[in-house]
Amino acid sequence: MEPFLAIGEILQDRGHKVICLFPEQFRDLAEDSGFEFASLGSEFIEMLNSLVGQTVMGGGRLGLKKLKALFKLASMQKSINQNMVLKQESLIEKAQPDRIVHNGKVMYPVIWGLEHKGKRILISPVPYLHYVKNHSHLAFHKNFGTTINKFTYDLANFGLIKTISSSLKSLSIPKQIKTRQIKKALFEEKVIYTISPSLFKRPEYWNDNLYVLGYHERKKTINWEPSAELISFLQNHSKVILVTFGSMINTNPEKKTKIIMDILERHGIPTIINTASGGLVQPKTYNKDIFHFVNRIPYDWIFPKLYAVIHHGGSGSTHTAIKYGCASMIIPHIIDQFVWNEIIHKKDLGPLGINISKINTKTLEPKIIDLYTNDSYKKNAEILSREMQNESYKAELCKVIEA
Repeated sequence: MEPFLAIGEILQDRGHKVICLFPEQFRDLAEDSGFEFASLGSEFIEMLNSLVGQTVMGGGRLGLKKLKALFKLASMQKSINQNMVLKQESLIEKAQPDRIVHNGKVMYPVIWGLEHKGKRILISPVPYLHYVKNHSHLAFHKNFGTTINKFTYDLANFGLIKTISSSLKSLSIPKQIKTRQIKKALFEEKVIYTISPSLFKRPEYWNDNLYVLGYHERKKTINWEPSAELISFLQNHSKVILVTFGSMINTNPEKKTKIIMDILERHGIPTIINTASGGLVQPKTYNKDIFHFVNRIPYDWIFPKLYAVIHHGGSGSTHTAIKYGCASMIIPHIIDQFVWNEIIHKKDLGPLGINISKINTKTLEPKIIDLYTNDSYKKNAEILSREMQNESYKAELCKVIEA
């Protein structure tokens, strides 16, 4: 939600009326920023938080258990997606917006855009949705060589076109739209990558409708104040790290939390642990001299006060950590998080992290020690932080959206 909330605030400041069409679970995020909210329902997020969703989202190899979960999730998702497409159609046709700014998970804006040329803008906070030499499509997150890399983009686009075509059947008034029309629209639409060029530079060979326009951050301390205990913890320690998995969940959060805490306590590393959506849990007893638990904390408030961050590797978390000069280690769960893990490591901003399903004391301990003791990570992050702080793309972002 974050890049859309940040863009919404920019547009709202320019006098535009902004309506946020999000899953119900994110109502507070939209309303805290003063936006009108329209709900996509709660079913999609509930599906992801189910045991089946946890099995799929929690990383790991594609074994029989995960394969069964994938098929079950696909079956569950079909009816949920149909309902969400109908809700998208209903709101959009009622509101008659001048522009639609959307992500790649919603289908109706693509259909709407066929009759409203240049009025919809796809926003991507993650790289590799469009062909980049020496890298496969985001969904595959590996370099397979030039020929196969190109094929992965073709394959992903084929799947997207099929999904959009299937969505036509869900509409209140089904539309007859040819596959070639959808394909043409996808290749001609305006796409804004909300990524810092310091982490992902725009390829020179891209078409003119593709932009890389920096990371945009909204103020997150609305309706939030730090507790006295949190302030005291920060005052008592000079080199603090944060562990957070954000909105990610996994199949055994108690065990994974214990592995991480045992390592941190053994080396006396003062740590704030954000339980957030439940990917990490607060035990009944623990060393309060070393650990402080929170279940919600604005990153723009806490990151400037930290030495390093261990996180899941979402686009927002990755950018915010670097923006505020934190050394980073990513424990990827799904898709784009593996890409950010590679980028962070290649830029020498932190050690290469481990898949959430593979963490154990033997593999994780040396990486946490490296993160905390290798000063080069922090120094490199501070250098990149200055670059990112000097980026200014608001005017260009508005120009692309409003044109």
